[in-house]
Amino acid sequence: MDIRLGDILHMKKTHPCGADTFEVLRTGMDFKLRCTGCSHVVEIPRHKAEKRIKKIVREQEG
Repeated sequence: MDIRLGDILHMKKTHPCGADTFEVLRTGMDFKLRCTGCSHVVEIPRHKAEKRIKKIVREQEG
């Protein structure tokens, strides 16, 4: 998967605050993600994150 810093990920499961979108802060073997609802930062292994992604939203470069 082509996931870059700053991308917004729509996940299959929601965060306990009710939001289902996360911003990518770091990529590599693990992803560091920030919940867009409550700003909580979580770090999860890449393979788990890739299974849970429903859609990737990328801001237009320009």
